[in-house]
Amino acid sequence: MSRNKPHKSRVFCIGWHKTGTSTMGHALYELGYSVLGARLDMAQPLLNGNIDPVIQLTGHFDALQDVPWAALYKELDQAYPDSKFILTVRDEKAWLHSASKHFKDTDIPLHEWLYTDGVLLGNESLYLKRYRRHYREVNEYFKGRDDLLTMDLAKGDAWGKLCSFLEVPIPKKSFPHANKGKHSFNRKDRIVHFIRKIVPDPALRARVKVLEKLGFHNGRNRFNNVEANRKERQERVDHH
Repeated sequence: MSRNKPHKSRVFCIGWHKTGTSTMGHALYELGYSVLGARLDMAQPLLNGNIDPVIQLTGHFDALQDVPWAALYKELDQAYPDSKFILTVRDEKAWLHSASKHFKDTDIPLHEWLYTDGVLLGNESLYLKRYRRHYREVNEYFKGRDDLLTMDLAKGDAWGKLCSFLEVPIPKKSFPHANKGKHSFNRKDRIVHFIRKIVPDPALRARVKVLEKLGFHNGRNRFNNVEANRKERQERVDHH
């Protein structure tokens, strides 16, 4: 099935990371959009004040989710008129708890651009302030417009609300829920998690390469960012 079907407009998920952005990415993928997810390697051009290559990259996809894209909603609005925007929201305490568990004390250059400090641990108030500012400014920017949809996944927002906004049919499948914590795993989640733990990474990568040669899509790269982010992380490790 082609993932490059024509759509009426581009879709930009501008909810802050750790607010259900992966879930939205999977949902848009299932609706036939080509999706670009978080790109850690965009940190350097952004830190250098060079936004052109960042915006140019977005032109190859018809949907974006996660960062840095969420923070670039004004630039994306200007670059792609008549696009649609989706704002995922989450309780701020739950967001900070999730972000703290995920990022911990890792120094992430893209977070330096987002928050002015790349390390979350010890900077919780700084990160929370930026989180609040994002939502305040997005709502101010889109006030009076009809091209912004707010989605609260924790309250059950799913296919009905999303597909009505995008003017597309509702798929005959369950709404995806990505990046769930272990505490909310169902039986299938637990099985998949167990298999991933016992299968060594080299074997998994070899399996992926074989499937790609046979023409199957790499499901782990649905958001077209796996290799770029892996390379960025490795370069960061080598640098230190």
